[in-house]
Amino acid sequence: MSKLIATRAIRGAHKLVTRAEKELKQAIKEKGPQTKVEFPNTGYYLPISHGILGLTIETLGGLNDLLEEAKKLLPPIPKNKLWIPYLGHTLDAGMATLFADEIIEAIKYTQNPLPYLPEPNPRDGHLWLGAANDVIMRERGIEFVDGTAPGFAACVGYCPTNEIAVKIARELQEKNLYVFMSAATEGKSMAKQLEEEGIQMGWETRLIPYGDDVTATIHALGFSTRVALSFGAAQPGDYQRILRYNKNRVFAFVLALGPVDDEKHAQAAGAINYGFPTIADTDIDQILPTGICTYEHVVSPVPHDKIVSKAIEVRGLKVTITKVPIPVPFGPAFQGERIRKEDMYVELAGQTTPGFEYLMAKELDEVEDGKIEVIGPEIDEIEEGSTIPLTFWVEVAGRAMQPDFEPVLERQFHDFINCANGVFHMGQRDINWVRISKEAKEKGFKFKHFGSILHAKLHGEYGKIVDKVQIKIYTREKEILDLIDVARKVYLQRDARLADMTDEAVDTFYSCTLCQSFAPNHVCIITPERSGLCGAYNWLDGKAAHQITPTGPNQPVKKGKVIDAVKGQWQDINEFVYNNSHKTLEIFNAYCIIEHPMTSCGCFECISGVLPSTNGIMTVYREYVGMTPSGMKFSTLAGTVGGGMQTPGFIGHSKQYIGSKKFISAEGGAKRIVWLNKALKDEMEPLLHEIGKQEGIENFCDMIADETVAVTEEEVLEYITKKNHPALSMPPLF
Repeated sequence: MSKLIATRAIRGAHKLVTRAEKELKQAIKEKGPQTKVEFPNTGYYLPISHGILGLTIETLGGLNDLLEEAKKLLPPIPKNKLWIPYLGHTLDAGMATLFADEIIEAIKYTQNPLPYLPEPNPRDGHLWLGAANDVIMRERGIEFVDGTAPGFAACVGYCPTNEIAVKIARELQEKNLYVFMSAATEGKSMAKQLEEEGIQMGWETRLIPYGDDVTATIHALGFSTRVALSFGAAQPGDYQRILRYNKNRVFAFVLALGPVDDEKHAQAAGAINYGFPTIADTDIDQILPTGICTYEHVVSPVPHDKIVSKAIEVRGLKVTITKVPIPVPFGPAFQGERIRKEDMYVELAGQTTPGFEYLMAKELDEVEDGKIEVIGPEIDEIEEGSTIPLTFWVEVAGRAMQPDFEPVLERQFHDFINCANGVFHMGQRDINWVRISKEAKEKGFKFKHFGSILHAKLHGEYGKIVDKVQIKIYTREKEILDLIDVARKVYLQRDARLADMTDEAVDTFYSCTLCQSFAPNHVCIITPERSGLCGAYNWLDGKAAHQITPTGPNQPVKKGKVIDAVKGQWQDINEFVYNNSHKTLEIFNAYCIIEHPMTSCGCFECISGVLPSTNGIMTVYREYVGMTPSGMKFSTLAGTVGGGMQTPGFIGHSKQYIGSKKFISAEGGAKRIVWLNKALKDEMEPLLHEIGKQEGIENFCDMIADETVAVTEEEVLEYITKKNHPALSMPPLF
């Protein structure tokens, strides 16, 4: 290998170890050796030293042990006249670099204020995120294990132009890779370039700005070390298993962008220990023989339009992409993307304009495959900032297609459309909501491209049952209002199929993890008497979805041993939810609102919450924009209840679930409802009368307050007291 590249890497390691020693001495002098050091919210201490050496460093003084290990590994800087094999020495220097990086980064976490924002996404001018916590690691690390994320690119330095930086980032996202960014050069960095271009960064979009210091590169390797410890059954100190696991299972590489100084050479040497090669855009010396890495170790110079494909080739990475013919990048990396109002070109459907999504099966001779029509104005005919109606009317045909499969395919619209960069989709059925960004519009995205996405993905994902797909996209209110009742009748028919089924009559429920792109720890458990909280999936839908895609998001879950029949808790359900919520949710009660309720994503039709002084609950529909008696609007409630959080006293659910005999049955059921927003109350009136009839309560609907008579909890209590609401005489909720 090149003596020059070895010399630069070893020299860089010496510089960083010297820097670490100096900063550690200063920190101990100022703060004392017992000052606590830790990366935020992790059980893996400082992950490189914990994983590779088995150290559990918790104080500044403890960092001295790591410093000594770094010094032991430092080889001498090669002399001009002496030629020896350099790879072993370079690898040692690389590991010494990682230890020095970790010391320097750990010291930063003793500073006040912190130089990093310890959250998943940048905000309020805080760009750099620093080390990921264990929640993020569990949410995202599993993707490296199951193949959802084929690998990551550790991008150090900056690109010649912002345009090139954006192009590289988008290409990496399209290939479902995470992008870990660090190491500014002369104040310039790829993350800063993306920020200047208004690109959304954070764990949700897989563009993670770790830090501007070269030492922040350690957080990428710290993440991969924790993946090996958490998912690879590696034990602290078992460095061989950790490094082997990363070489064979975590397909990562370094993109060295711009000038590569000694310290960056040292980072590359550290990454090679993990089997991660470096691909550079500048003319640095190469390490072409194979050995530690699967193929070459360092490759340069590579043009920017080929650097991603070259990195994938050198790493031996296999990336599978279904090409979708639209003018914006497309892939799962964009599913967590949000579009703020100031970045939005147009909003479609949502709370203020009508819309719905509907898929039906037709005969083969009734469908023209690939036919896409836009009925109403196209995006070019819409003024910026407008809000207009939207309907997807999709007709499919196939020899193996069944009516039971219709809602399953329909529910996939959410995931498919969210894969488009610059497009945001939420909801389903007749509560859909879409935004298109200004950037996507400028790139040529049109309403017809919704059809391109649905056509390509329905064929790609469901080719076994779908032979033809044709799509109508309605953007004019008249046609949508003419058709919406047709769809709603079918929604009701789908829901009615379960009318006579009970949870006790089956031994298997079905999971749904479709919304884990927004709420990675959320797991829906669908039972005959509890539909999915989005309202689009019931137990039969889950069963059909599993038949279509046996390895998909809807899995059969045996109930197993009954732990508590009243609360709705079963041993095997608990175990499934625990494992599939990335081990964050240990106990789950299907029929409770108070104790260990089901988590929610963000697609719920309704939110119910306890109003303590009334001894009852309120229920609010997602389209209600006013204040609720809880003191929070729906949007605030959604932030409290959604995101996969288990929030005692609150649940997200479907409208249909209100009429279920299992609706918060552990607390007494629907008799607890003391407030509904009026639109929901009017819609549910027949159902509420039926509930009253079953419970022997006359005029039950009239006993329930709404915003026309009560806005605060005190007003609700006053109203239900006058009406002698049954909740007042029920056992206390607490």
